[in-house]
Amino acid sequence: MQQDPDVIARPPEALIGDLNPQQAEAVQYRGPALLIGAGAGSGKTRVLTRRIAWILTQFGAWPSQVLAITFTNKAAAEMRERLESLIGPVASRMWVSTFHSACVRILRRDGERIGLKSGFTIYDTADCERLIKLIANDFNFDVKRYTPRSILARISDYKNNLTSAREMLAQYAPDFKPGQRGYRVGRIGNPEELYAVVYAEYQHRLAAANAVDFDDLIVRTVELLRACPDVAEYYHRKFRYILVDEYQDTNHAQYVLIRELAGVDAGEHADMGAVGAGRVGPAWITVVGDSDQSIYAFRGADIRNIQDFEQDFPNAKTIMLEQNYRSTQTILDAANAVIAHNEGRKPKRLWTAAGAGEQITAYAADTAQLEAHWIAAQIKRLHTDDGVRYSDIAVMYRANAQSRSLEEGLIQARVPYQLIGGTKFYERREVKDALAYLQAIVNPADDINMRRILNVPKRGLGARAESQVTLHAQQIGGTFWDGVAHADQIEGMTARTLNPLMRFAQMMQELREFAQEHDAKPSQIVAEVLERSGLLEELKKSQDPQDQSRVENLSQLQSVAAEYEQNTPDATLAGFLETTALVADSDQLPDESQDSGKVTLMTLHTAKGLEYPIVFLTGMEQGTFPHARAMEDTSELSEERRLAYVGITRAKRHLFVTRAAVRAQWGRSAEMMPSQFLDEIPADLIDWKRKEAGMERMRSGWRANASHDFGAHGGWNDDEFDAPSPFGGSSYGSRSSYGSGSSYGSRSTYGSGVRGSAAHAGKVTTRRAPVRQPAQPASSLKTDNHLRIEDFAVGDKVTHDKFGLGTVVDAQDKGRNSVITVDFGSSGVKRLMLRVAPIEKL
Repeated sequence: MQQDPDVIARPPEALIGDLNPQQAEAVQYRGPALLIGAGAGSGKTRVLTRRIAWILTQFGAWPSQVLAITFTNKAAAEMRERLESLIGPVASRMWVSTFHSACVRILRRDGERIGLKSGFTIYDTADCERLIKLIANDFNFDVKRYTPRSILARISDYKNNLTSAREMLAQYAPDFKPGQRGYRVGRIGNPEELYAVVYAEYQHRLAAANAVDFDDLIVRTVELLRACPDVAEYYHRKFRYILVDEYQDTNHAQYVLIRELAGVDAGEHADMGAVGAGRVGPAWITVVGDSDQSIYAFRGADIRNIQDFEQDFPNAKTIMLEQNYRSTQTILDAANAVIAHNEGRKPKRLWTAAGAGEQITAYAADTAQLEAHWIAAQIKRLHTDDGVRYSDIAVMYRANAQSRSLEEGLIQARVPYQLIGGTKFYERREVKDALAYLQAIVNPADDINMRRILNVPKRGLGARAESQVTLHAQQIGGTFWDGVAHADQIEGMTARTLNPLMRFAQMMQELREFAQEHDAKPSQIVAEVLERSGLLEELKKSQDPQDQSRVENLSQLQSVAAEYEQNTPDATLAGFLETTALVADSDQLPDESQDSGKVTLMTLHTAKGLEYPIVFLTGMEQGTFPHARAMEDTSELSEERRLAYVGITRAKRHLFVTRAAVRAQWGRSAEMMPSQFLDEIPADLIDWKRKEAGMERMRSGWRANASHDFGAHGGWNDDEFDAPSPFGGSSYGSRSSYGSGSSYGSRSTYGSGVRGSAAHAGKVTTRRAPVRQPAQPASSLKTDNHLRIEDFAVGDKVTHDKFGLGTVVDAQDKGRNSVITVDFGSSGVKRLMLRVAPIEKL
């Protein structure tokens, strides 16, 4: 068995000796298709890298025969680093990358076979939106009704499903020809026709600019492999082992790409006498994923790819990894209980040998602002009293809009934090301007970036000059750069416009020559561009204090280029631009080994793949998490539940869950019900510091008949209100002050002392709740209206004594304490304990 001499030959025991039985089985499996069902924290990266090492040392494969795919640059770097420790420096030469990076390499090599020149530009979202706006101007359609972002989302859906612009035109606008002038999209009444026309024109202009968007990297690679059998054959022979991480997040186009690269449908028979995949036949495919963590449907991810793996790939084997090495059993039991409510999933139950650990801490706040203050106070306590590093704490939320109140709470408590998912470095204006110069140097046909830099910094070439050049370029059938280079041929152009145009053309030509001479030194090219273009000089002269930070950002860009040079043996300017174009949100996170000294704030979608000792899962309310649009859609609710599973399993030692009784939505305050996910966590796993918000408790106290609004958390004990107020003073008690309206803001504080009326606008009423025994949980009430959960189904109509007509959106059989969720329209979505609810089925 021949083996690459550069690969460190480790004995089998060194690769599997410290693995559990299921992990070891996955590493050693010999067969054409393997699905490793890796539960959260089950050591999948270790298994994947050990399997690659096993393939190289035990199956006799060469490093060049292995293609390993991950979803982020950070994950790819971690995998490469682990491989280097296992097999040596040869790992740095292997194809270990993201889908998009691998496709860039393939298209750089063979893209010209389908009309894509090697120096193509990769457009980011801002570039794509700018292109859509230019198309909108030319075709005269309403960008307020059809926003660039919504159009791009539709185009992305088409591409993820491998639906071409030609197919869309044939179906909806067969009379339109891309590049056609004077076509009035505004006259179209059917939105599908507009999308088809814009999609086709968008692709036409990308091709003219020798550019691609992110989705094109996958789509054009599939096109290449299907259109050029010899290219497909080359990669069938080259990649004999294909391993894909996070397979549950793949879309249809990525699924097809894997099949095309592997030659699954090529009809070639495998070499049955080979030790491994051999040299002919389909490549051996290993995919690693967890259907319970499929949370990117909004990006086109198709959960059916992992659910149907055994049907899609002949003789497939599935091995489940259920032992968790990250979290405590309490956290895992909560995650298992929540995800168990999803139907149609492959059974899996996470377990750990680490022990039960602490209970989940839960808290119900009166408002989103008070929720944030409580969280900030807990973080302060953990850091000060327990010695927890701020960098070991993460606060997670369903939507970016929730971060504002959380940031305010942390700022007031003087807790340092970092917000992941804010303005990215490469999207900052000054950095984007510098990159636009570099893109225009590498690819002169790139109209979007060439037009961006025409008057940046200002050189007297405004909208009129741009339109003159654009028109001239159209007349001569060339690119925008062709129009600039031949500006002296434009009729009616004044010397006042022509002179700066010619100076711009000369500067770009000289910068291009400089870049060709120094292609292996991108940092020097960056420095030359910043100096010659005037970008740096303009910012240095500015009196605006913010411009100093912009100068620092440009300095950082040059440093990034220098770092790329040091880490890349065959560095080029085009290669550097690739690295900047393929950066993901999670790549800006600090390494876990580094202490940033800051709490991390992020959405749950961004948190995928990360872990923290302490996690705060916030906004646990119906309509917030799960999201409002999931209330009447079973598939979306299942995805929300998977998102909850992901959030819960990010915590290693201690999980906090919080909710707010009132949250601002669209400028108004809305009362929020507890999330059904809280109800799905077994009660014995949760330590409620405060189960009911102040207003919820008072409402129950004032009501003579307490049968209306009991949900899964209907009871409380006095000690639930012993948590200190972040504003000082005594604990939450029976006396309260609140505004006469129904809107409760951050200043509506419920405590034992009544705030002065100056804190509220309008009339202030003070009520003293009647002295009473602690209220009973709803489950302990003796009331029974003799309704049966079996008689209720989603879609049934009911009428409620207080809320009126409603539609059943969920029914949970909990025996005597069964719960139904009903959408009462303007009265909101209510969760009702069936036997005590005053309802009648219609």
